[in-house]
Amino acid sequence: MKSNKNQGLRLSKEAMQDFGYKVVDAVIEHFETQDKKLPVSNASRLEMDKLFSEDAPENPMPATEVLNFVLENVLTQSNVMTHPKTYAFVPGPSNYISVMSDTLATGFNIFAGGWVGSAGAAGLEISTLNWMLKLFNFPVKKGGGIFTSGGSLANLTALATARKVKCGEDFSKAIIYLSDQAHSSNIKAINILGFKKEQIRVIPTDMEFKFSINKLKNAIARDKIEGLKPFCLIASSGTTNTGTVDPLEELAAICKKENIWLHVDGAFGAAVILSKNGKKLLKGIDKADSLTIDPHKWLFQPYEIGCLLVRDHKCLSGTFTEKPVYLRDIEGNESEINFYDHGIELTRHFRALKFYMSIKTFGLKAFREAIDYNINLAEQVEAELRKSDKWEVVSPATLAIINFRYNPVKENLSEKKIDLINQKIAAKMMASGEALLVTTILLGQVVLRMCLINPRTTLEDVKSTIALCEKFALE
Repeated sequence: MKSNKNQGLRLSKEAMQDFGYKVVDAVIEHFETQDKKLPVSNASRLEMDKLFSEDAPENPMPATEVLNFVLENVLTQSNVMTHPKTYAFVPGPSNYISVMSDTLATGFNIFAGGWVGSAGAAGLEISTLNWMLKLFNFPVKKGGGIFTSGGSLANLTALATARKVKCGEDFSKAIIYLSDQAHSSNIKAINILGFKKEQIRVIPTDMEFKFSINKLKNAIARDKIEGLKPFCLIASSGTTNTGTVDPLEELAAICKKENIWLHVDGAFGAAVILSKNGKKLLKGIDKADSLTIDPHKWLFQPYEIGCLLVRDHKCLSGTFTEKPVYLRDIEGNESEINFYDHGIELTRHFRALKFYMSIKTFGLKAFREAIDYNINLAEQVEAELRKSDKWEVVSPATLAIINFRYNPVKENLSEKKIDLINQKIAAKMMASGEALLVTTILLGQVVLRMCLINPRTTLEDVKSTIALCEKFALE
């Protein structure tokens, strides 16, 4: 018999230690130097093909050699989503405790699908979900939830649950409502679930980009007259474009009256519940049937982690529980939650660990202070822009998001010209790599959008970026 040179895909203890120390050192070095790096990578497909177009190697090579290649050629060709000048999309501020917690979860290869796989993982996830339920004033004894890969899967899980609870097996006449500012993941989820275009009602928002109550009521009334079944409404607690929070109390009242499932997509903004004025801003969120939160955004967790909360945990188990014969010996009793019965995934990563360990290490106070800082920073940026004769605020600072455009007061520029200048600013900024800043469309106008949820971003960071924008506008 031939000897196994790779010893069953194992390394010696010394080799593991050497490799592990090098990985940890690289991560720490990144945390210490990320602010000094350029936040944007502009590598082309041709450049990447030259690096990676190769056949899978048949023979081994030193682990440190592989690591060095990755550090030099992969991680350097990625946008730094934790950089203070990453303003686009929703940045992903992270923290070191959560990074190392993920390493523990992966290193021990914890199966977080069922109780028998890891009672510790299940118990910790239950406890952490209870923290979230209490935070949003959901019923702890009756409520429940699940940690997912992100907001997209949380929204899909919520809508599948709503369909099952409200429609059963026949959803041919079911109608779902959302605003024109709802996140694209909701439309994707609706399509995945098999709804037709004619079953979707996209309700226009008002001048503040909030769900139009009157237009919603008219749409529901018309659908009922036509014999259709309004079953679900998706509200936003912090839209991606503007940070706007829909009128949740009014929407909750409509849903209660019409027997409609209320899902609140709070992937971006729900975390503001931790801020000084959070409960006032999110008034009515506790009346939702389901709520999405995305801890890898404004709760400073690394990718991947999303979260779905529901008022009644039986809605999840009633939607997703299957009883295959190969799982019959591990079902346990009713108190032992198998999270594969509460969502789409059977094999699940132990996502709750990083959230749990970072909350325990830093305490909620640190998270509250970071969120308050970001909200105040965005308001300071708005004040700076309003003092300038070159910038126009299109959507004011809302949950640390602000939209503005270059439109000098002393120049009588056409709308088309203004749009072209702002598009040019974004393109030049991305090409320079100095900041990750892109445009969006609001009220038919091309605008620059800043999402300021990184607690390491300073007012000086933003001022220097705006000064560079002005330079690009004149080129």
